[in-house]
Formats: sequence, C-alpha cells, structure tokens
Amino acid sequence: MNPLKAFIATLGRKTPPLKLDVKSIYDISINTLQGKTVDLSSYKGKFIVIVNVASKCGFTPQYKELQKLQDTYKDKLQVIGVPCNQFGNQEPGDAQTIESFCELNYGVDFLITEKVAVKGVNQHPLYQWLTQKINNGVTDTSVKWNFQKYLISPEGTLIDYYYSATKPMSTKIVKHLN
Repeated sequence: MNPLKAFIATLGRKTPPLKLDVKSIYDISINTLQGKTVDLSSYKGKFIVIVNVASKCGFTPQYKELQKLQDTYKDKLQVIGVPCNQFGNQEPGDAQTIESFCELNYGVDFLITEKVAVKGVNQHPLYQWLTQKINNGVTDTSVKWNFQKYLISPEGTLIDYYYSATKPMSTKIVKHLN
C-alpha cells in the first residue's frame, strides 16, 4: 500500500487505549512553545485547566475568557493552552506565529505549549492520560473539537471535561474553584 493510502486508512480509526507508564498526571511533561520542558508536577496543589486551542476557530475568542479565568484564580489555578491542528486545520502556524497571535490579539500570558496531536496514533501522552480511563482512572473521552477543556484537581485527579461550547468562566467550571 502506498504511503498516502496507508495514511488515509488510519483516518477515523480509533487509537486503542494505551496504559502509560506513569502514576499520575504529575509524571507527564510537555514542551512550551519555546521548547522548554514543563513538568506538570510543578502545578501540584493547584487546579489545572487544559484546553486544546486554535487560532482560526470560531471558539478562538475564548482565549480572552481563559485569560480572565487565569487572572481571577491565579493563586489556585493554572490554565494550559495546547495548540492542535487536527480540527479543520485551524492552527496551521508555527510556534512563533501562535505565540504572537495569542499575545497580540488576546493578551494571553498563561502557559501555551508546543503544538501536539490530541487524538489519533500520534496522541501526546498528556492527552492519552486525559482521554483514557485506563490512565486517568475516571472516564474515557474523546476530543471533539478545538477548545475542549479538562479540569484537574489540586491532587492531580480528573474532575471533569467540557466541550467547546462551555465558556471558560462558566459556573460548570468555576464552581470547583470557589
């Protein structure tokens, strides 16, 4: 089979759950847009909101509310934006383009990571943990679109996930932070 046909055959195919060799989300690391490794263990004791982001999506204005969420709860919360280009090719830019877009258009100063795959055969370990019960111990989910949010407790457990239409300052999310 030629490489293009092989690639097309993988589209739509679910990735089987893979048990990660980690005890918790705190054993996972991810790179920033600048290539610096961030260990999620540095956020122990804080809530974490992890959201896959894209600059050319109808939900992109949520960057502003994500920044408000970060500013409002900065003492007990870390927002982490994870660029992804798997939904409608809505995050085509390189690291510098993404960083400039976030700062210039939305004043974002919360953590933005490297661009990763949030689903499929190249799914980043962070999203393997977030989406697979075998890893997070709570539930299986799938990332449906850009700006899907995952809320992690200060103890490192998955509290819940929220589809794109749920705004960052929604009571569904902030009730856990108050």
